[in-house]
Amino acid sequence: MELTFNNKRISGILTVLPRKELRFDDEVENFNFPPAKSMKLKVAMGYNTHRIADDGVCASDLCIAGLDYLFENKLLDKNEIDALLFISQSPDFLLPPTSNIIQGHYGMKQDMICMDINQGCAGYELGLIQAFMLLEQASIHKVVLLNADVLSSKVSRQDRNSYPLAGDAASVTVVEKGQTDAAIHCAIKMDGSGAFALTIPAGGFRMPCSAETAIMREDDDGNIRSLNQVVMKGDEIFNFVQREVPPMIETLLATSGFSRDDIDWYMFHQPNRFMLNKLADAIGVDREKMPSNIVGLFGNASSVTVPTNITYNLGDKLCNNKYRMCLAGFGVGLTWAAIIMEVGGLGFNKIIEY
Repeated sequence: MELTFNNKRISGILTVLPRKELRFDDEVENFNFPPAKSMKLKVAMGYNTHRIADDGVCASDLCIAGLDYLFENKLLDKNEIDALLFISQSPDFLLPPTSNIIQGHYGMKQDMICMDINQGCAGYELGLIQAFMLLEQASIHKVVLLNADVLSSKVSRQDRNSYPLAGDAASVTVVEKGQTDAAIHCAIKMDGSGAFALTIPAGGFRMPCSAETAIMREDDDGNIRSLNQVVMKGDEIFNFVQREVPPMIETLLATSGFSRDDIDWYMFHQPNRFMLNKLADAIGVDREKMPSNIVGLFGNASSVTVPTNITYNLGDKLCNNKYRMCLAGFGVGLTWAAIIMEVGGLGFNKIIEY
């Protein structure tokens, strides 16, 4: 599905990272795998350090830390927010919605929309699309998009495929109406037939957590985890990304009228460095235009990797300059999405720690 929007812009991006940093080298002994092979994987996959939230820290805590910073520094006025979107796969509660909890925390106006969306790897693009659609309404002028996940607690420390890359983070993106000649081109696709390639089997109503689901078992690759923890079929995800994402980008470029070289930055979701490098090669763009450093510095924080990519790699440059970007996310769902838009002249574009 392709969508086009006009007169919408991102006016600020803030990333919130936990202070706690873990090193892959210190975790090698947790894995049922020869250390020498683990160190080879470190180089190929981009394993290095990752940020993990302290016990008891929830997604809303990271979001509130970000909003506190923006309110206190007068970078955002809570009374001007017309919609609050919370994109996550680790909400504070099954109910009530986390977006309502955050709205209530600040005593925001009642005349607004609060919405939780259960999405992961492509959640930043899907959240932006939802924000753009809301801004089509005359009564909505400013949308705050909150992307946050604290999924590390749901990943087994003995899972060498997933735990070295697990990261926690949140981002606050302000999206509003603005006169611009540059159209925003979006594409999004979903394939639920592959939904169980990335899953947490237990914990929902289909399979509630129990003593039985907490039993740790070893899989054929030597990873040890329970049904309460993330299970990723890495080969299926890799093949899906290499098969489906390049043609989506090609089609979106053709629709927008831009060539590969017309795009200044390809800010993609970062599952691991190996996958991103292969993706850049498949699309035919320089690897330098598709940064792959976030996953090795901070970990894979699901939908937050894209805004972290932007804040870390561009920083204040985006406050003074404009760049044409291709944003893309792909993974759990299966869901894959991409957006081509101009981003720049931001009021803020930075990282803080919690």
